Amino acid sequence: MTAPLAISLEVNGERVEAHVPPRTNLADFLREHLKLTGTHVGCEHGVCGACTVRFSGEIVRSCLMLAVQANGASIETIEGLSDSGEISDLQAAFRERNALQCGFCTPAMLITAQDLLKSETEPGRDQIREHLSGNYCRCTGYQAIVDAVEATAKARKNRNKARAP
Repeated sequence: MTAPLAISLEVNGERVEAHVPPRTNLADFLREHLKLTGTHVGCEHGVCGACTVRFSGEIVRSCLMLAVQANGASIETIEGLSDSGEISDLQAAFRERNALQCGFCTPAMLITAQDLLKSETEPGRDQIREHLSGNYCRCTGYQAIVDAVEATAKARKNRNKARAP
């Protein structure tokens, strides 16, 4: 058995030091070692998107990364994005439009939708669908999710117009 390796990273704005077995994936590290259970493990092949997190600003599938690869990186999970208030309007839109359903895919959907809304202020429905296409949802049929993302984009645009001089 290989000895655990020391890693140091930032998770949701907090410095984390840990010793992990070399083959521990990032999703398991977040869930089991840090108890950040909003990162879900679905297919373990990077296909379903349930394990999506932000890795140094980019969204990645945490089931495809080893925890040791995150050494020195900054990781943001749904817990961090929720606690910071970054996605509070998006969460509200999901709730209002019944886009939550069972909730298994919701954390990754929110992270992925926020990724789109950070770069596109007025995404069209096709663009929203394309950006979310790597995240599977077995409950909603996606319509409510697309509606929620679209509504959030419109509300943010209107807020920004109101703030403009």
